[in-house]
Amino acid sequence: MIKVTVMYPYTEGARFDHAYYRDRHMPMVKARLGSACAYYTVEKGLAGRAPGSPPVFVAMCAFICDSAEGYLAASQEHSAEIRGDIANYTDIVPVVQLSEVVVERSDR
Repeated sequence: MIKVTVMYPYTEGARFDHAYYRDRHMPMVKARLGSACAYYTVEKGLAGRAPGSPPVFVAMCAFICDSAEGYLAASQEHSAEIRGDIANYTDIVPVVQLSEVVVERSDR
């Protein structure tokens, strides 16, 4: 199992529409990924470690997928549409990381 994390670094004055991201962009991406994506998460950055500091990332999402190959094939097929929608919610360039999920739930 893999996790594709997309992170949007906090930048003073940058634009990020959390409602659009949550309600429109992410459901659209999930629909395009289809069965290649089991589920996704969305996070909104609140603060950094120090009291009163801004978050390191203004937003993050994660796609949980069976394999990197499945994710890459599905995302490449729709990359123009997915990337084209980014301007609708932000002017931040995202940082992407693919990781192997070693522990999915620690409560089991």
